[in-house]
Amino acid sequence: MNPVEHPATGHDVRIEYSARHVHLSQEHQDILFGAGYQMTQLKELSQTGQYAYEEKVIIKGAKGQAEARVLGPCRKQTQVELAFSDGFKLGIETPVRVSGDLAGTGKCELIGPKGSVELSEGVINDARHLHISDKEAETLGLKNGDTLSVRVPGATPITVHDVAVRVHPSFRMNIHLDTDEANAASLSEQGATGSIVDVWPKTA
Repeated sequence: MNPVEHPATGHDVRIEYSARHVHLSQEHQDILFGAGYQMTQLKELSQTGQYAYEEKVIIKGAKGQAEARVLGPCRKQTQVELAFSDGFKLGIETPVRVSGDLAGTGKCELIGPKGSVELSEGVINDARHLHISDKEAETLGLKNGDTLSVRVPGATPITVHDVAVRVHPSFRMNIHLDTDEANAASLSEQGATGSIVDVWPKTA
């Protein structure tokens, strides 16, 4: 399938990337940190209503373990997001999935200061994606489910494909990558300006 001429082509977009992290359900937060524990907000993230906590947990796999920050607020189901290099080092399967699509995904153990949780699924490599508000999407002619190719700047610039468009009224426009992808481009800081190269509209 070939890309189409599209008004979003050539549009600048902010590039952000994140290290491994964990979204906890309330049940698992209570087990790991103790019932009634109040998490400590470290900073707000670029997306409205999302934030990083001071607290971290240990992710344990078949080959090793590593520390990861907890992000809030709590979700319906615990989700662990790892780059492929993290999964390889820890011995954890990291299938590429859209956030929230967790059926049949990787498993691990999470260890906190008060307890531990065995996850039978919930570990993913979060599919690269564009956050965009409904108003911005309308202006650029983008729809939820469209896919993009995006040029990522850096000392060794790259073009990434299959960037899923995610539309929500509260979203602020940016491309979200993981650390492997950022390292491939040799990005030295958050907030670099990339550009949309091609657009593949969602088909019915």
